[in-house]
Amino acid sequence: MAKTSPIPVPTVHEVPDNPWHNAQLQFDNAAHLLNLEPGLAAVLREVKREFTVRFPVKMDDGSLRVFEGYRVQHNVTRGPAKGGIRFHPNVSLDEVKALSMWMTWKCALVNIPFGGAKGGVIVDPANLSHHELERLTRRFASEISILIGPESDIPAPDVNTNGEVMAWIMDTVSMEKGYSIPAVVTGKPLDIGGSEGRPSATGRGVTIVALAACRKLGMDPKSTRVAVQGFGNVGSVSAQLMHEAGFTICGLSDVYGAIFNPEGLDMDEVMAFQREHRTITGFPKATALSNEELLEADVDILVPAALENQITGANAGRIRARLVIEGANGPTTPEADAILESKGVTVVPDILANAGGVTVSYFEWVQDLQSLFWEEGEINKRLEKIMERAFTQMVLQSEEHHCSWRLGAYLVAVKRVADATAVRGIYP
Repeated sequence: MAKTSPIPVPTVHEVPDNPWHNAQLQFDNAAHLLNLEPGLAAVLREVKREFTVRFPVKMDDGSLRVFEGYRVQHNVTRGPAKGGIRFHPNVSLDEVKALSMWMTWKCALVNIPFGGAKGGVIVDPANLSHHELERLTRRFASEISILIGPESDIPAPDVNTNGEVMAWIMDTVSMEKGYSIPAVVTGKPLDIGGSEGRPSATGRGVTIVALAACRKLGMDPKSTRVAVQGFGNVGSVSAQLMHEAGFTICGLSDVYGAIFNPEGLDMDEVMAFQREHRTITGFPKATALSNEELLEADVDILVPAALENQITGANAGRIRARLVIEGANGPTTPEADAILESKGVTVVPDILANAGGVTVSYFEWVQDLQSLFWEEGEINKRLEKIMERAFTQMVLQSEEHHCSWRLGAYLVAVKRVADATAVRGIYP
């Protein structure tokens, strides 16, 4: 498509800490530098489809509750939509839209043939029984079944969802179709077509890019102190694998609080304590901190692996880490980005740092479609190759355009989607 004058770029102060506005601003910055044709930019900065459902679920006491959920597809130009489903009381349509856009760029950056999608239900699963959670999941799966499928939209686990939830979704869709469709979701248990290496894939990807960033910045992992915010699947696996790679894990947090030991935490002891107490707070060989204090702790690397908007304009000036690796989606706001950059803090953006999960989800999808499965060693080797290649491409764009690694990553990703759109043309 012919290039014309670039679209204007809003300043960070015009955008509140709304994840959808933040996602659009990040795209706008890349579109401006790429000099995208305004019509094409207008297409890519909006979601293709947003689907809202409200559905009843029978509670164990016989009562009915109505829940609200969403499935959003941002872009499907490069392949089927791909993105997780989260169950959380703070789920909103704007959050899901932002997450779907970030998935588009994430898949494009690591160059796998997916577009971006995301889903969520407004619910605190801790307040549901196991049977209530299953009924909610199956009903939501039925509601969005008109959208999802191996060739159209492939969900995966996200916040407060796991392999069992994916199994329920796969079974619901399969029962309604009359035959098994294992490739309708990824992140499933191995017994029904899941992939070796998938549960640890996101945390493994964080570790791969952490090592790559340290090599680039001249940091020795063996003398590098790390704090990880969030102790779910991503944070716990990241901490464990980074510990095994030689990093000193000084700080950790979960939803109840944080722990810190400047000399380092023994990850095996922390994991054992967490299994027994279902929290890391109270771990005896550490000082108790708040989640907010952990973000500002005296460490070399900070891994925010919880939710969006954790590093903002309000606290970015107090971040002491030299390197931030975004295990979560959207943990740093655009205003915070500008502050961190002015302080000389390097950020490995979410669309690369946590792309290990969707990359191995792609491997799972391919294995399901061909009914031929790979060993975990082969999967991990393929993952490392893809993540390191994407890291190199991000850094090259950053150096060529004298910009941050985040913008460098967006330049790679947005150009791939824009080029694919231009090649396909606009229907009809």
